[in-house]
Amino acid sequence: MNYRIALIFAVLLAGCTALQAPHVESTHLYLLDAKPAIIVAQHHQVLAISMPSSRPGFDTPQMAYLRQPLELEYFATQRWADTPARMLKPLLAQALEPVFRAVVPTPGILPANLRLDTELIRLQQNFTTKPSRIQLTLRAQLIDMKDKRVIAVKLFDESENTDSDNAYGGVIAANRALQRLLDQLTEFCINASTSQ
Repeated sequence: MNYRIALIFAVLLAGCTALQAPHVESTHLYLLDAKPAIIVAQHHQVLAISMPSSRPGFDTPQMAYLRQPLELEYFATQRWADTPARMLKPLLAQALEPVFRAVVPTPGILPANLRLDTELIRLQQNFTTKPSRIQLTLRAQLIDMKDKRVIAVKLFDESENTDSDNAYGGVIAANRALQRLLDQLTEFCINASTSQ
């Protein structure tokens, strides 16, 4: 009798060991970040910045990559801390605050002279090249709020080779590409708002 109980106990213990949860790798969260260029000139207009929109496939915290053309895939355990568009908005404000009298969110209660609308076209790591490359494309549109007309539209397209063919290498390259893009966007806003 004791032998049977011991045998049943051993079988149950072995079964519990076999049913242990599989090891799940932890998720790594990454940030988009860039330092604004130092601008000395300041315009007297108030600029409203709307929430950037995203093209399908990029309105997610998942980090996108390509191994073959037109097939978007996502890293399994590496993610952005938020959607790239949501992380982009404060960086746009930070880059443009030194240029304008004030930068305000939209919708907001303060009236603005100009509004900047942006759309994230793509932010992906392309593994079809060696080394892999980050591709960052943003469409910007500056609108005169008084006349309700578009002043200027521009497509910014930046690529940057990665230092390593992994997600972290992509993050570092994305932030270098973003820095250049924000500098170009600042120049775009200065020139467009001056020429109106």
